[in-house]
Amino acid sequence: QVQLVESGGGLVQAGGSLRLSCAASGRTLSSYAMGWFRQAPGKEREFVAAISWLGTTRYADSVKGRFTNSRNNAKNTVYLQMNSLKPEDTAVYYCAARASVASPPTTEIEYDYWGQGTQVTVSS
Repeated sequence: QVQLVESGGGLVQAGGSLRLSCAASGRTLSSYAMGWFRQAPGKEREFVAAISWLGTTRYADSVKGRFTNSRNNAKNTVYLQMNSLKPEDTAVYYCAARASVASPPTTEIEYDYWGQGTQVTVSS
């Protein structure tokens, strides 16, 4: 079992930055692909970013060039650096883990473990 805990959410003005963290326990993350998803009020959860155990990254078109996904296997933590935030980035952000896959998955069904989410609110 893998337990995931997100942190770093909060309220920020448009154009600002936040860094989300996802800390894992129970297993080492070094062989896991890690993903970030978000869910805005009244909308379905959507893919944001993902990183493979090799460090390959994938991003949703809406966040490319603004968000950066990284990992520190020694700390068993992944990060989502979010810059140039927009009001439409407001959502609950979730991290997820999937074991032993080379290419980082971009769909919810491909992930085995989920965190509880952290709220990000971007004011205009």
